[in-house]
Order: sequence, then C-alpha cells, then structure tokens
Amino acid sequence: GAKPFGAEEMVSFDVLRFDDQGKVAEHWDALTPVVKETASGRSQLDGSTEIKDLDKTEENKALVKNLLDYVLYGKNPQKITEYINVETYHQHNPMIKDGLDGVQEAFQYLAENNDMFQNKKLYKIIGEGNYVLTINEGEWHGKGQVFYDLFRIENGKAVEHWDIIQEIPNEGLANENGMFGF
Repeated sequence: GAKPFGAEEMVSFDVLRFDDQGKVAEHWDALTPVVKETASGRSQLDGSTEIKDLDKTEENKALVKNLLDYVLYGKNPQKITEYINVETYHQHNPMIKDGLDGVQEAFQYLAENNDMFQNKKLYKIIGEGNYVLTINEGEWHGKGQVFYDLFRIENGKAVEHWDIIQEIPNEGLANENGMFGF
C-alpha cells in the first residue's frame, strides 16, 4: 500500500510531537524503499531494540553530535575511530557493509566518484539512553535531501546504524510545513 510514496514497501522514520492531552500534534517522517539484499546482509529494520543506559542520554547525544561534526561534516574524518566501535559496527544502510572498513569503503567510493553527500544543517538530535536519532538537511546528487540517522551506542562508541536519505519534495505538497519545522 505504499506505492503512492514511491515503492510497494517503504521503510520510514516517524517523529511525533504530542500535545498536553497526549494527542499527536505534529508529525515528521522520511521514507525510502525496502531493499531486500543489502551490502551487510542485514535488513533495514533488524537489530537490537533494547533501550538502556538512560543515565547516558546526554553523553550519547554529545558523542553523536561530534561524530556528525568531525566525520560526516568533514572537520576531521580521521577521528572516526573515536566515535565508531572498530570491532563491532552493524550497518543497516543497504549500500554499506558492516564494520569500520565498510564505512571507509563507502566514503572512498563516494569520494572517488565525486558523489559525496553534503550535510548543511543539523535540525534535531533526539535521544533516549543508548539510541540517538539525528535529522539533517543536506545535498546529494545535486538535490536537497533529508538525512535521518539512528545510532545505537555501547561503551561510548556507535555499534549500530540505521538511516534514511530522502530527497526533499518541492512539488505537490499537501501543506507548507516542510520537513524541518521542529
């Protein structure tokens, strides 16, 4: 039933804001087609779901912010090992293999093909315990994109990553709220 959104089956991140009565007041999302065969052999949906380390929420949000600043925004990509566990890093992006090698291989491929994405603005960091979600605006393939990245943190390092990259729609919109009105 997801065909109107781009494919028969879609994966999404949904962010909801609730009002004082506990009713949904706002909704944001990003969607991407389901990919059956991924580079890591993992699905876009599997992985750990246990929320723990609630006392480390702010620390984990700061870690992911630094990961974005230094690695994804390019301040100092060589610092990647300060933020990603080099022994265990499970990847759910369909095009990236597991481990630090998988991430580095993907970045190298993008750079060699002059196809590197650009993050322009971080809009939101949402975290609970060992899970941190970031919502960024950027550009890829010459078009505006929204980047949703979810990280699972263990012992001060990212050990798992899910993401959705979606082109920002500019036509046929049902409203003018946009994707970043947080």
